This record gives sequence, structure tokens and C-alpha cells, in this order.
Amino acid sequence: MMFLVLPVFAYEADELINISVYEKINPAIVAIDAQIPDGFSAGTGCVIKSNGLILTGSHVVEGANTIEVKINNGQVYKADVVAKAGKNNDLAVLKINPKTPLKTIEFGDSEQVKVGQRVLAIGNPFGFSGTLTQGIVSRIDYAKGRIQTDASINPGCSGGPLLNSKGQVIGISQSIYNPDNNISNIGIGFAIPINDAKKFVAAVLADDSTVRRKNKIVISK
Repeated sequence: MMFLVLPVFAYEADELINISVYEKINPAIVAIDAQIPDGFSAGTGCVIKSNGLILTGSHVVEGANTIEVKINNGQVYKADVVAKAGKNNDLAVLKINPKTPLKTIEFGDSEQVKVGQRVLAIGNPFGFSGTLTQGIVSRIDYAKGRIQTDASINPGCSGGPLLNSKGQVIGISQSIYNPDNNISNIGIGFAIPINDAKKFVAAVLADDSTVRRKNKIVISK
């Protein structure tokens, strides 16, 4: 007689999705520390090219004197700002020179995003690197070009990915709403639709519609 030996613990289907997405994407997520005139700015970035191109929020590195990027294996690299988008998009591309090719994210399609769908976010809130949270798309602000979510987005998460259940990036975490000037998340966070980010990245890679200033590219918008 044959007996089937079950594992001590079996994951639920939803848990397996979360685990799969995290294990797929987290190796392509980095922590960013920028030295600015009045202190430090911390954020998150997404590796978009294996040679060290990183997508993040421009406010994370605005006015930075030096920028350090820590990749998934703990190695730290100095980074340069390659390009910054206009104020409407709050996006930037950084460049590091890794010793070996890096894992990269997969872009999704933000035009397919629906209110109510589940989303996951990965970031470095308050320095806790590689933190995964989940929630739903709460609202889509078409006028301002923002995806609203109740997935926890806290200081240090800016520039990190908002993901669908396939592990595709559908938005770049940008900000949280704090009516009481509390820095913690209250369940209202915003992300830049990834289709806007894809246009910016394409312009950077093509060096199209750009103005070069002090070896940096400013994408006009």
C-alpha cells in the first residue's frame, strides 16, 4: 500500500503567488542612500538593465552629492544620475557598474490595471530592506496620472515597484497621503503608472527629446 507523505506545512494558493512574485522580483530591487545638503535621502530602485541601469524616483536623489546603491547580494556601488524626468513624473534613471550582470524587473501594462485588483509592493521602509506588502488598487487618478493603493508604502519605499500577481511592475511607488503630517502609512499610497515610466526609460535609452546639462539628461515633459 502506498502512502502519500504530506509536508508539515502546505502554503495556500494566495501565499504561493506572493512567494513566487517576491522570489522572482526581489533580486532586481535595490536600496538607495543619497547624501543631500541637509542630511540623507533613502529610497528604492528597480534594475531595468543588467548592466546597472536603475529606475527610481527623482525626489530620492534630488540635490544629492553622492549616491550609494546596495544590490540584493549586499554589495554597495556608487551611482550616477543618468536622467531625470520632468516634475510631473518624478522619475530618475541611475547607473552603477556591477561586477556581474544583474537581475532585472519585468514591465507590465498599467492601462490594464483595474480598481480592486491585488497588488504587491517591495521596498526598503525605514531601512528594512526587501520588505513585501500587499493590498489592492484603491483608485486610479487619471487626471494626475497616479495609481492609488492601500498596500503599505512608507518612507524608503519611493522608487520601488508596485506589482501585479504575475510579478510585473505596473507602477513606481511615489508618495503617501498624510493629512496629520505623520510620516507613517495610513493606507493611501500612490504610484506612477508604469506606462509613463516606460516612455521615460525609452527616451533615455534612445537619447530622444533630451537636453544635456552637466552630463545629465533632463527629459522634457
